[in-house]
This record gives sequence, structure tokens and C-alpha cells, in this order.
Amino acid sequence: MFTSQDLHQMAQKGLSPEVVSKQLEQIKNAFPYLKLEAAASIGMGILKPTQEERERYIRLWQRYKNEGHEIVKFVPASGAASRMFKDLFAFVDGAYDVPQSGFETYFFEHIRRFAFYEQLNEVCQKLYQKCIDGLVEEQRYKDVVKALLNEEGLNYGSLPKGLLLFHSYDEGQRTSMEEHLVEGALYAASHQKVQIHFTVSHEHLPLFKKQVEENTDFYAKKFGVDFHISFSEQKPSTDTIAAGADNSPFRNEDGSLLFRPGGHGALIENLNDIEGDIVFIKNIDNVVPDQLKDATVEYKELLAGILVERQTQIFDYLRLLDEGTYTASQLAEITDFVQQQLCCRKADVSNLSEADLVAYLHKKLNRPVRVCGMVKNEGEPGGGPFWVYNQDGTISLQILESSQIDTNSIEYVRMFKEGTHFNPVDLVAGIRNYQGKPFHLPAYVDGQTGFISSKSKNGKELKALELPGLWNGAMSDWNTIFVEVPVATFNPVKTVNDLLRDEHQSGI
Repeated sequence: MFTSQDLHQMAQKGLSPEVVSKQLEQIKNAFPYLKLEAAASIGMGILKPTQEERERYIRLWQRYKNEGHEIVKFVPASGAASRMFKDLFAFVDGAYDVPQSGFETYFFEHIRRFAFYEQLNEVCQKLYQKCIDGLVEEQRYKDVVKALLNEEGLNYGSLPKGLLLFHSYDEGQRTSMEEHLVEGALYAASHQKVQIHFTVSHEHLPLFKKQVEENTDFYAKKFGVDFHISFSEQKPSTDTIAAGADNSPFRNEDGSLLFRPGGHGALIENLNDIEGDIVFIKNIDNVVPDQLKDATVEYKELLAGILVERQTQIFDYLRLLDEGTYTASQLAEITDFVQQQLCCRKADVSNLSEADLVAYLHKKLNRPVRVCGMVKNEGEPGGGPFWVYNQDGTISLQILESSQIDTNSIEYVRMFKEGTHFNPVDLVAGIRNYQGKPFHLPAYVDGQTGFISSKSKNGKELKALELPGLWNGAMSDWNTIFVEVPVATFNPVKTVNDLLRDEHQSGI
């Protein structure tokens, strides 16, 4: 099936023929659907701490972060912002010159409220010798949009979200990347040291580094911290083969194999390279101005405090199991902890012999841990929290996307639609074991999950394979704890007009 040229191409990416062949098999056979037990809810897999408990967990985190531990903020930031401007691209390509849709009209009616307004106005004057108001007066709306999106202007149509101006302040405007610097200083500083890691695309790495160099000194002085900023790119070895309609390898016009980025699940390799005790994970576009950051900081510290408490207990139990001095009542206590606190349940656990029970408990305890914020569902659900059957027969908490369930199952569709919470991608992870050694995170990925999507290239249809999502299958075999967080902590920017919402307006 593969030529010598193919093998050379794979070797350059760090891929073996066996891995590529397995990917083609997955494309051909698709992925099995997951078996669901129930949607998680308050009291059934989702914690809702009381005010007193929240205060205790926050104190626990604040004490922990000042003990010299390695704390890292991990921000997936490689995505381009082009989808934010889908409606504006359609307007530029449309047959009409004056805004017609509600989206287009709202954009121009409130254009002065965008943080990028001043820069856009300057670019318009440079390109057209007219300010935005002058262009609008002449009904040259498309020229304004072109100045925003095109390369000769601000180039927002091609830049990553992390480099777009999101919020305005008296002191100036901030990109979403800068807002993450501020967040890091507020809840992830250990002895005034703030470590933030951005995953970026290769083409945007120089721009990110330039932005960091130009801004970190200002925020370091403002918050009295020392920033340590690092970057990584998706590894070529996480690319996946594309297939044609007949499931054979898709080839480019020059005969070479077509490989595609494996989706955000590929970032488990980047996360695996992080040297930290605890890692905060949050998407690049989920930020708010300073006056709304209190809730973000409070609940980030809450999640981290819960992680510290659970992880401390896990480590104590593992050392006890290693010593072999446990009693029957202590084994029962550990079993209850795994079942109730870590939400990993095994129906026949009481039938195990003592030796098998100890081995089972040790295996389930000695895994990476993640505490995930879950927002109450107030609209159409996205990915959400569920109780799911695992390949070893246990039931545990997982974050699922709709593509992972069998839509022919009326029961499963009902579970998904009636789920009380959804996943805002707000995680705190413990990635070192009780002996202080880093877990090898790829060992905890469920390779039987993934997604096959339909794409096209040069007018030819193709099938693309996306790896298990970072917070879905890539963390499938982690210990998982769900905690309700307020919707105020979830303010993603999916379209440019989202920046006009009150949550993204600084009110200056």
C-alpha cells in the first residue's frame, strides 16, 4: 500500500507505517459509540460546594501555591480567528453593499465599542485616507470590513484569537493573550512566579513571542510577579492520514500522502511535556475584563483547592497500600473513596479477593486527576458530563460530545438533551504521581474514541480523522471530579459580535 516515498514522508513526521495503517482502519470502521449510564447532575457526579466549603477550599489552594509547588497555566491558543468573522466574510463576498442582516447591522451600529476600533480607524485612514465614519457616510462598509480582515489591514481574518484586541481599559487595550497573563498573576502565582504555556501554530509563533516580549514587563510590574512564558506547537507525529471515499490513502496532486492536524486532542502530547505539579487548562477566548474577574479567580481557586484535597488523600492511600499495613476497615474506606469521591464504580468490587482489591484500588488511585468546572445548562447543550461505561467494566465520569453517542438511541439522545450542565473547558489537573514523578499522559488516552469528518481538497472529497478530544477521550482514563461553576465564569468569544456583550465591555 505504501511506497518508499510514503515511508520517507511518514518518517519525517515521526509516524510509523503501523500507526498510519491503524488510522486508515479507524477511518474505514469508524469509532464505536460510548455506552452511557446517565447524565451527571448535582448530587450525582457534580459537586456544589457550600459557601463555607468554598472558603475552605480556597484557603487550601492559597496555602498550597505558596509552598513552592510548580504551577502552570496551559492555554490552547493555536486556533485561527477566521470563524469569528464568518458573517463579515460573507458580507464582503455578498452581492449587496449595505449591511442587511441583523449581525452586520449590529456590528456597524456598535463599531466604536470594539477594543480594536482605534487601530481599525487608523488603518482605514492609512488605506483609504478616510476615517471609519467617513467611509460609512459614503456607504463603503465593505472597505471597513476589508481593513479589519485583510492582510494589508489589521489581518484579523487570519490571526489567532490570542492576538486580537478583546477589551479596553484606561491604560489601553488588551488582547486575550494579555488577559491570560493577568489571570495567571491572580490565581496561579507561586512565590511571585507565574508560568504560562501557550500552544500555538507554527506560522503565528513569532507574533506571539513578539507580543509577549512587548507586554510582560508591564504586567510583571503591575502585579509584582515574574512571568515565565513558554510555547509549543502541535507535533507532526500527531498528524493523521486522510482517506478518500474508498478509504484508501488520499494523495495530493504530486502523489504524496495527505496528512492533517489531528485536532485539539493532539495537545495531550504538549501537555505531557509540561513540568508541573498542577496545571490550569482554559481556552484562549474565555476571558473577561478586570471588573468581572473576581468570579473567575474565586472558582479557579476553588477547583484547585478541591484538587489539592483529593490528591493529598489519594497520595496517602497509595502510600498505605504500598506499605501493606492496611486493615480491612481501611480497605473499605479506600474503596468508598474511589467509588464516591473519585466517582469510579465497579459493580462486583465486593467480590474481589483482598489481593485483587488492593491491585484494583492502586491502579484506580494512581492516575492523573482533573477537577472540571461545569456550567448549568441554560440553552442548547454542548459537550457535557456523563457517567460512562469503560472497557474494564467500571463506570466513571467523562466529558462527551454529541458525536460520541449513538443518535439512534432514543434514551441516549434524551440524556444528552436533558443534561443539566455543559462543559466550559475549565480544568485543573494534577499530572504527577504520589512519588513526585510525571504521569505519561498518552498512556491514559482512549484510542477507541475519535471522530471522522468529511472535508474536501482540490474539489475531491476526503475523510479526516480527528484524535480523541483533549478533555474527552484524551483524558478518558483520568480520575475526574465535576464541580458546578457559575455561568459568569464562561464568556467565550465565538463571533466578533460576542465582544459587544456586556461581559466583554469594560464600562470605561
